[in-house]
Amino acid sequence: MGHSKIHYWFVGPAIFLMLLLLIAPVFVAAALSMTDYSLGNSGFNWIGFENYEKLFSRRSYAKMFSASLTYVLLVVPISVALGLGAALLISSLKIGGELYKAIFFLPVMATLLAMAIVWEFALNPIVGVVNDILRSGCDKDIIYAFLTGSWYGNNALESWYGSSCEKKFPLWLGDKKYALGTIAFIGIWQAFGFNMVLYLAGLTSVPRELYQAAHMDGAHSAWERFKLVTWPMLGPTHVFVITISSIRSFQVKPLTGGPIFLKKTAIDTIKAP
Repeated sequence: MGHSKIHYWFVGPAIFLMLLLLIAPVFVAAALSMTDYSLGNSGFNWIGFENYEKLFSRRSYAKMFSASLTYVLLVVPISVALGLGAALLISSLKIGGELYKAIFFLPVMATLLAMAIVWEFALNPIVGVVNDILRSGCDKDIIYAFLTGSWYGNNALESWYGSSCEKKFPLWLGDKKYALGTIAFIGIWQAFGFNMVLYLAGLTSVPRELYQAAHMDGAHSAWERFKLVTWPMLGPTHVFVITISSIRSFQVKPLTGGPIFLKKTAIDTIKAP
């Protein structure tokens, strides 16, 4: 075997698997989208762009797409920022770093079903721990003193809390004012641990010599070293983390029905007959 052809034997299996597992399914899905195929049916008929016409002509499509886009715009930036911040803090710890890694990564290891059940119970308006904790502070003056702290700038939060104590706390997953924000919070909680691990891996690839050189050039503060060394050196990691987070966020399915215009995200709308 000639030396010039041996590289084909190394890259060939990887290219074959990529075509089989990544590229081919895309073309198969595109072809099936032009038919009336559904899971469980043995046959199907070619219908052209009829499925796309039904999808984009629905009155609910704009609201469904808006809900998914809003969710992505909330979850991706915040989870990426929290993941990077947690990675920087943990990498600077000399003791306890491994413990914090495990704690922050636990939500990622939990299955979607387990996570949904936990949050369904936690946010239950009657027996949920979230509303129980909020109700327990209704007769505590220290809670109101904290909510009216000067850094809030207004009494809106204090007014909301007082009104909720007098009446009832909201249905976090059932009220249209809170449903999307609540689901986004759960998404951030579940995603930022994964982003943290990716950034920790990226930080290990940053040469320590660059920090020493930056210090010699006048970058004495941690912020200057982060801005001049860490941030640009993490460029490929930024791209990967943002891409993966965006894909995972667009694939989200709500934990519960909720308000009618938040009941489905874009992926539910596409799946619907």
